[in-house]
Amino acid sequence: MQYTGIIDEHKAVRSRAGVFDVSHMGRLYVTGPGSASALRSVLTYKVDQLAPGEAHYALLCDEDGSVLDDLFVYRIEDERFLVVNNAANASVGRERIEAALGSDASLDDRQTTTVMLALQGPDARETLAAILGSREVLDLKPRRCGEFEYSSSTLFAARTGYTGEDGLELVLANEPAAKLLRQLVDAGVTPCGLGARDTLRLEAALPLYGADLDATTTPWEAGIGFAVTLDDGAEFAGRAALAASKEAELDRTLACLQATGRGIMRAGCPVLHGGQTRASMSSGGFSPMLGVSVGMAYLPPRLADVGTELEVDVRGKHLTATVVPRPFYRRKKAT
Repeated sequence: MQYTGIIDEHKAVRSRAGVFDVSHMGRLYVTGPGSASALRSVLTYKVDQLAPGEAHYALLCDEDGSVLDDLFVYRIEDERFLVVNNAANASVGRERIEAALGSDASLDDRQTTTVMLALQGPDARETLAAILGSREVLDLKPRRCGEFEYSSSTLFAARTGYTGEDGLELVLANEPAAKLLRQLVDAGVTPCGLGARDTLRLEAALPLYGADLDATTTPWEAGIGFAVTLDDGAEFAGRAALAASKEAELDRTLACLQATGRGIMRAGCPVLHGGQTRASMSSGGFSPMLGVSVGMAYLPPRLADVGTELEVDVRGKHLTATVVPRPFYRRKKAT
């Protein structure tokens, strides 16, 4: 969960660079002529239209439109994809994708045979380029990926992440990964645990599956409709239900709350307005960059407007909180 401490690690990522071992995440390689169409049939985004080297956020849904997982899809080559999904749902994604494959595509689950590192922060890319002895990795644009040579092996690098900072997500074989991790730390990169990963993603208002996003939420409520493509003519699991829910009036929407007093909002804390409980926090914690507590909650639309004042019950104490724009923290735009 932490090495030197969550706040220290959090600030290292925001100011310099930090590295996370996120090998618990799923890593599914799908290859073959039928790989693109198979993935499109089970995922909400038009991943079959990604160009080689492009990546995009997508959802795995059931037929009723319920969200089973959120994930990232990387098109490494025309007929080779990498799907990174959540650890708790790794088997669900594997089973769904495998069931969609025909004889012209195959799936290779490399969760146990590779390591995944998240190298995040303003100095992340320059640090890796120096270790590789090549500036080629610096040419990657946001949401792009490529493969590079490292220690006589292949290093997959993608300019994506889950911290709200610029950086890279890396996949490579176990032995060279250990070597790379040591080199990164020796170069001044701070080792970071999952505690800082959670505070970083919360400041960036990135939803966490199992907390802010689950089978009871729709993409439209969660504000992640950009992960759903309905106008390309493709059929995929949950399409009809998602199209219907998009046209329906929202009963609730995910909003960002920032405390105006002392106290830490946590998941499950009741959110009140006019003395009545209206929702509960889906995520919450302390923001090291803002110095106050922040969190997210599914609110009735009339209460989700920026500036609305609410109260959050923190172990019997009513903490005043205000709805603020999403995200809480925004870094300078990447180039």
